[in-house]
Amino acid sequence: VSESRQPSAHNCVLIVDLISKAKPAEYKPKVFIIMDSKEYLAQSSRLGNLGRPQVAILDFGSQYSHLIARRVREMHVYCELYSCLVKAEELAEHELTAIILSGGPSSVYEEGAPHVSPEVWKLVEDRNIPVLGICYGMQELAHTFGGIVAPGLKHEYGKAMVSRVEGCSSPLLEGLPSEFQMWMSHGDRLDKVPDGFKPVGETSNAPYVAMENSEKRMWGLQFHPEVTHSPMGPTILKNFVVNIAGAKPDWVMTDYANEFIEEVREKVGPTGHVIGAVSGGVDSTVAAVLMTKAIGDRFHAVMVDNGCLRKDEAKMCLKRMREDCHVNLRCVDAADRFLNLLKGVTDPEKKRKIIGTEFIHVFQEEAAKIEAEGYHCDFLLQGTLYPDVIESISYKGPSATIKTHHNVGGLPASMKLKLIEPLRELFKDEVRELGMALGIDEASVWRHPFPGPGLAIRILGEVTAERVKILQEADAIMIEELYRSDHYRKIGQAFVVLLPVKSVGVMGDGRTYENVACVRCVETTDYMTADFYHLPYDVMGTMSSRIINEVRGINRLCYDISSKPPATIEWE
Repeated sequence: VSESRQPSAHNCVLIVDLISKAKPAEYKPKVFIIMDSKEYLAQSSRLGNLGRPQVAILDFGSQYSHLIARRVREMHVYCELYSCLVKAEELAEHELTAIILSGGPSSVYEEGAPHVSPEVWKLVEDRNIPVLGICYGMQELAHTFGGIVAPGLKHEYGKAMVSRVEGCSSPLLEGLPSEFQMWMSHGDRLDKVPDGFKPVGETSNAPYVAMENSEKRMWGLQFHPEVTHSPMGPTILKNFVVNIAGAKPDWVMTDYANEFIEEVREKVGPTGHVIGAVSGGVDSTVAAVLMTKAIGDRFHAVMVDNGCLRKDEAKMCLKRMREDCHVNLRCVDAADRFLNLLKGVTDPEKKRKIIGTEFIHVFQEEAAKIEAEGYHCDFLLQGTLYPDVIESISYKGPSATIKTHHNVGGLPASMKLKLIEPLRELFKDEVRELGMALGIDEASVWRHPFPGPGLAIRILGEVTAERVKILQEADAIMIEELYRSDHYRKIGQAFVVLLPVKSVGVMGDGRTYENVACVRCVETTDYMTADFYHLPYDVMGTMSSRIINEVRGINRLCYDISSKPPATIEWE
C-alpha cells in the first residue's frame, strides 16, 4: 500500500488498509477509501482576528520563531506568526502594533534566500510600524537598507557576553547593565551598518550585534533574546513590544473565554448542535468545558476507549467530565476492535495509522447514533493549538516537509461538519491558564500530554491486552510516586515504556525471565526541546521497588537520560 503525504495541514489522517503480514489468517479486511486532501474537513491556517491589535512575527525558518511568539504572549500582548513571504495585503488587514523579523538558517546574500517583499516594507513605512530584526532578521534589515553582511571569521554559537557601545542610551537596552549574557547562533555577521543606523551593542567576535535607527523606528539584534539562555532577553523584548511599540498587555484568558462563548452562541445559533472528541487530556477538557458553557447539552462529547489508555482512564474521565464539569459525554468501549487490528503489528507508524483510521470509523458510527436520536450536528469541536497552526504557515524552505498531526482533522468532508477550534490561537500554557479561569480543577489542567495512539506507541513491539495491562500498572505506580514526592508539576511529561526485551532476574528463591521497562521524565516548556528530569535517586528507588514487586511481568526498570534533540520525547 503506497502512502502519500501532501505538503498541507489539511490531511491529518491518511485512510489506508494496513494488512498484517504476521497473522494474515486473522485479518478481516475492510474497504477504506483513500481520499484526496480536498475531501477532508478544511482547516484554515488563518486566525481571522482582524479587530484585535497584534504584533506580527515574520518567520524566516528559525527553530526559535515559536519562542518569540511565546515570549510576546507572556507579556499578555497578542501576536501572530506569519511566513516571511506573507503578502502585504494580508498584513494590511490587521492593526499592527509592531513587526518582529525572526532568525533563520539562510544567508541574506545568497541566491534564493527569503526576503520581505517591497510591498511589506512600503506598508511599514506608510504606517510607521516599529520593526525588530533578530539574528537573520537583523541581517535582513541591514541587507535591505544598504548595510554589508558577510561570513564571520568564525561561527558564534552559544553564550556570549554583549557589551553596550560606550555612551549608548538606546531604549531597546533600557535597564540592562553595560555587559550582559546573550545566546548567539550565527555564522554571518554585519560588517557595515546601513546609513541612518548606529551600533548599540558589540561582542569580541562581532562589532555590530545590536543596531538602531530611531527615525525609522527600526532595531536589530544579532543574538536571540527569546531563548532561556538569554537571561535579560525578556527585558529587551518588553522594551520593544511595550515601551517602544506601545502594545497594550490586554491579552487575558478570562476575556478570551467570554468572547468565544458569545461568538459560538452566535455561530451555532439557539438550536444548533456540536459534536467533538474528548480524550481526557487538558486540551480536549478545556475545549469541551468551554463549549458546554456556551451551549450546554447541545454539545455532544464522544470519548473512544481504544484499549490503550492509562489505567482506569475512561472511568475517571467520565466522572470528571460528567459530574465535575457537567459535560454531555458518552464513552465508547472499542478496546477489542483496536487490539484485534493491532495484532502482529510492530511498526510504530502502522500502529498510528491503524488507530487513527479505526478512530474515524468509531467516531462516525457514534455520530450516526446521535443523529438517529434526533440531534443533528452541524459543527465539529476540535482542540487544535496554535503550534499546529504555526506548523502549517511558517516558512519551511524548498526541502522541508510539514508533519502530520493525529487529531480529528482527518474526518471526511462527507460528514458535512464545520470546524470550531476554540484553542487554535493558544499555546499550551495559555490553554492551562484558560482552564483555570474556567474553574477546571488543577489536577486536570496540569495533566501531562498523552499521545493520540496512547500506550500503543509506548509498548515497543506488538501490542497485546496482556502487555497493555502490564504497562498500565507500571505507569500508574510511576505517576503515583511522582505526585507523592511532589515532582509531578515540575516535570513536563512522564511515562513508562515497555521494551521488547526480557532479562534474567531473581525473586525469592526463583529465577525470573521477564520484561524490561524504562521510565522517561523530561522537563520542557515548549516540547520542541527537552532535557531529562533529574529525578532524585530515592524516588527512583521507590519507583523501581514498587513496580518490580507489584507488577507481574517486569523484573528490571531503567531511567532514560537522553535529551531532545537528539532523542525525541516519545520512544515511537
